[in-house]
Amino acid sequence: MHEMSIAMNVVEIATSQALQNEAHRINSITIDIGSLAGVMVESLEFCFASACKDTMAEGAELVINHIEARGSCRDCGEAFAAETYLTACPACGGFKIDILQGQELKIKTINVD
Repeated sequence: MHEMSIAMNVVEIATSQALQNEAHRINSITIDIGSLAGVMVESLEFCFASACKDTMAEGAELVINHIEARGSCRDCGEAFAAETYLTACPACGGFKIDILQGQELKIKTINVD
C-alpha cells in the first residue's frame, strides 16, 4: 500500500516546513490529488492518522482537493474531462491526447500554530 508512504512523506514535508517557520503544531494539511494520480484517497485518509502519530501533526486534519482530469486533443483541439490516460476525444474520436490536469499530488497549504 503506497498510500502509507505518501502519508508519511506528506507529514515529513509538512513537519519540515513547520519547523523552518518556528511552528509548534500542525493543525491541518491541504493537498491536491488528481483523479489520474493513482492514489486511493480512502486509503490515504486511513493512513494519515497513523503517519501523524507522535509528530507535531498528531490530530491534524487532512483536507483533500480532488482534481478532475482534463485532456486536450492534438488533432482537433477539443478540451474535455478525461477518465483515463487512454480516453478518446469525444469530438473526433482520436487518441492523441495531452493530459492537462489530473496527475497532481502536492501539498497546497499547511496550517500551523
